[in-house]
Amino acid sequence: MLTVYGRATSSNVQALLWGMEELGLAYERLDYGEVHGGLDTPEFRAMNPHGRIPVLKLGETALFETAAILRYLAGEHGDDAFWPRDPLRRAQVDMWAEWAKHDVARNFTGPVFWRHTRTTPARRDTATIRTNLDRFEAELAKAVPRLLAHDYLCGDDFTLADIQFGHVLFRYFDTDLDRREMPALAAYYARLCDRPAYARTVMVSYDSLRNTF
Repeated sequence: MLTVYGRATSSNVQALLWGMEELGLAYERLDYGEVHGGLDTPEFRAMNPHGRIPVLKLGETALFETAAILRYLAGEHGDDAFWPRDPLRRAQVDMWAEWAKHDVARNFTGPVFWRHTRTTPARRDTATIRTNLDRFEAELAKAVPRLLAHDYLCGDDFTLADIQFGHVLFRYFDTDLDRREMPALAAYYARLCDRPAYARTVMVSYDSLRNTF
């Protein structure tokens, strides 16, 4: 049995769980982080000295960093469409996955979601949130030409890149933000919502994160 350490409301944990369910993997998840604590214990730091979630435990081996774990699992369990065997095709999927991790997720989670949803209304800096949202949506717009031509980010097959890109979109579309109209992106998001694994692992309540700062 694979064990995932991390709270269900963590976007990084959600990306990992979504990927695992798309790959048909059974797992146990343990609550760690935020109100659950546990990240500073010697036992957890032995698995991840950086004290961050998620961590995946496989027998006596522990892996950390969402992208690294997903690549490992995709290599072990994914088919040629999800994680191509050909090195060049795999790199083309991986480059979009890396872009999604570095330029999409990082421009949303802290700059927009934390400043908007996690911050109490009285303390929100609306001008900064607007600037950050514009920057984030400029990154999203880079995917639009691809989504106009194909069902998914790297073509007509669902790949690991969609995990890294798509897990951010639930909170983007679900939060009361003044969003830019991008019909191709909205249609892509609707396709993700139709995936049972996405609904189970990503489309979960984040009410416990509201107005906490």
